[in-house]
This record gives sequence, structure tokens and C-alpha cells, in this order.
Amino acid sequence: MGALTLSAVTKSFGPTEVIKGVDLTVEDGEFCVFVGPSGCGKSTLLRIIAGLEDATAGEVRIDGRRVNAVPPAKREIAMVFQSYALYPHLSVRDNMGLGLKQAGADAATVRARTATASAMLALDPLLDRRPAELSGGQRQRVAIGRAIVRTPKLFLFDEPLSNLDAALRVATRIEIARLHRELKATMIYVTHDQVEAMTLADRIVVLNAGRVEQVGAPMTLYNDPANLFVAGFIGSPQMNVLAAAPLGAPGKTLGVRPEHLRIDHGAGTIPGAIPGTVSHVEHLGGETNVYVRAEPHGLLAVRLFGEHRFRVDETVFLTPDPARVFHFDDAGLRLRP
Repeated sequence: MGALTLSAVTKSFGPTEVIKGVDLTVEDGEFCVFVGPSGCGKSTLLRIIAGLEDATAGEVRIDGRRVNAVPPAKREIAMVFQSYALYPHLSVRDNMGLGLKQAGADAATVRARTATASAMLALDPLLDRRPAELSGGQRQRVAIGRAIVRTPKLFLFDEPLSNLDAALRVATRIEIARLHRELKATMIYVTHDQVEAMTLADRIVVLNAGRVEQVGAPMTLYNDPANLFVAGFIGSPQMNVLAAAPLGAPGKTLGVRPEHLRIDHGAGTIPGAIPGTVSHVEHLGGETNVYVRAEPHGLLAVRLFGEHRFRVDETVFLTPDPARVFHFDDAGLRLRP
């Protein structure tokens, strides 16, 4: 009921092309996340799907229906923004039901759907409050509730957690995942935070400079990236990039994730170990991240599980797990065995 198809979609602002021929299918009931660095075009693409921007070329279809010329209010979508976009003079109850009233729903329907959404989001004690009396997390739950009452074919989220503190981001992320399981609705979610993408998505669309770099399940992108951009963007700390030539390896560049680097104190007894100097240590409780300056490779990150002690300026030796090394050519494309 909420499948989406984009066919050769482009968008230009004057001479500047910001979306460059995107082809994508989002299946009914799927949770699809658009992720990429600032300026990659992910929010613009979401606005094209919503009808807030017109595609310069290409086709947008929702449930097989071409919607390029259909206004946003007629597309059967609901959008949740980063800024909440609540009416300050209306109560939580009235904010949630307003869109439904404007669509011509009768009072009984508005009450019933508002009550259902309120119960799902634990908003019942807040229904008579105004937005100024709510925390940021509560306001975002109201914005999500406003979307739910409309029972749209497609939910669109535009960086909805960016204004929340770390603890609230985690709690709201869990809430959104739960809602997706309960509603079984099609959701498209835009974020620059690859942790949100990895934890929420059925499939991730990695965008870069207006193009789709790769589409796949979160762990597929993590374990089987198509190119150096995807390999470096997915994962935190990001993948280490090593110069292949000094290591006698095929390809232009090697990539190895921080958890696949062994780090040894002292003289280093393993042939081929990379010498370096500890630059910084992050003690996170459950894990320790060690950043090592190792020329000519630059700053490399090592992830260790548990608590480990390293001193800044200490000499250490790094050894990649040969079974977990990625090889890339001059263009950054993955070389496969």
C-alpha cells in the first residue's frame, strides 16, 4: 500500500544539478534510510517524494500512481520534520488532530485516531498541554503522533532526532523502530548519522553528491561495501585507509575496520606489523578506541573491546587481519578476490 518508485529522478537549481538520475524502489512496509554527508542531496530527494520540490526530470510513483503533478496534500503521505512544526497556541490533542480535521474527517474519527496515536506514544497525560510546556522529546513524539493519525501510505522523516540530546535520541529511535513494527507502514528516513541508519533501516541508501553509491541491508554495507566512499562512511570509528604499496598488497588502497587491527605494545614480533605512535585514547567503558599516527598511512583507529591502557606517545605495532582487509582500485572501487 505504500511502495515507492523513483525513475531517473534529477533536480537542478539553475545550472547546479543536485540530484543526478536516481533510480530506487522502496517496497511496501519497508523502513528505508537515506544517509550521506551534508549536501549529498538526501533532504532534497525526500522533498521531491513529498511534493515540496518538483523533480526537474524523471518520475515519482507511489503505489504505482505517478505523482509528479500531485500536490503534497493529495499524495497520502505524512512528514515529520527536524523542527517539530507544532502550532504553539494549540494543545497536544489539537495539534495531533488538526491535519485530519483539515482533510474533512468527522469529529468521531479525529477523536478515535488521536486516542490511538496518543496511547501508542504514551502521550495521554500530555494531551491538554501546549508545546511550550513539553520537552524536546515530547514535542517530537507529538509530531510523530500527528503523522500517525493521518494513516498515510508513506511516512517521511527528515532528520527528526537532530534537536534531541544523546539519551533522548536513543529512546526516540527505539520508539520509531517499535512504531514501524506495529504499524507495518512504509517509512523513509533521512539522516546524516550512520548509527541511526544502521540501527533503524531494513535497507540503507547511501548518497554522495546527488548519486546513489550503494543500496543494501545495514550489515551488507558494513561487510560488503561497493566502494571506498561507502566503506568509509558506514562505521564508527570509520574504516582505516592504508597505502597498499608500502605493504606489498594489490590495489591502490587497503581498507580495514578498527576492530580488525591488532595492536601490540613494544617491539612487535609479528612480520609486517605497522609501527606507529599513540596519538589519543578514548576510554568508553565497554570499549577502548586507540588512535595511532602511522606514516605514511596517517591516523589509524583501533577498536578494542573492554578497558585497555595505552599511553600517548607510546610506540605500538599494528597488524591487520588479512582475512578482513578490503582492496580498492585507483577509482575507489572494490577489488574482489
